[in-house]
Amino acid sequence: MGKFIVILFFLCVSFFPAECQTKNDTIPAKETKVHSPKKASIYSAILPGLGQAYNKKYWKIPIIYGGFGALVYFIDWNNDWYHLFKNAYFDLSDYENFNKEAFIAKYDKLPELAHFDYESSTNRQNILQSLSRAQDGYRRNRDLLIISTAVFYAMNIIDASVDAHLFNFDISDDLSMNWKPAVSTIENQKYLCINCKISF
Repeated sequence: MGKFIVILFFLCVSFFPAECQTKNDTIPAKETKVHSPKKASIYSAILPGLGQAYNKKYWKIPIIYGGFGALVYFIDWNNDWYHLFKNAYFDLSDYENFNKEAFIAKYDKLPELAHFDYESSTNRQNILQSLSRAQDGYRRNRDLLIISTAVFYAMNIIDASVDAHLFNFDISDDLSMNWKPAVSTIENQKYLCINCKISF
């Protein structure tokens, strides 16, 4: 008697979904326009921010150009100081043509150089070492900023690609569950069971 009730229950369940179909089930799903991650990546590679515009993330464009602007500014700033210290080093190393007044006037951005005694060879070597350390520091900072700019450019492309992948991702609270009878085989034995499918 118990087996008969279980079989009857599953037979009723198997016909239940067919009887409860609504009109919405017969309407074909609306085709969504494909949003291409490849296009977004190419656009951002050609012109940073263009991929974000393609993804309709317009608020990211000022951040991208602000980042590039800051990086380019500091690259130029460090490069200027690097060349200033580099030229001062070479001018001070030229013992034959060295002129203290001309040297101090040329490098007025470095007022601390005016207080040194250039007649002393020991003092001159100390100044040369200081100039060498300064130019190495500014060159290192410039090179690191150039690498950072390349990384920032790559992140701009990756960001556009990830946004494009998630463009049609459904983040609404509309979750659906569909359950129906199914046959499962375990150790060559067939069992009647319920298959539950959650869509989100």
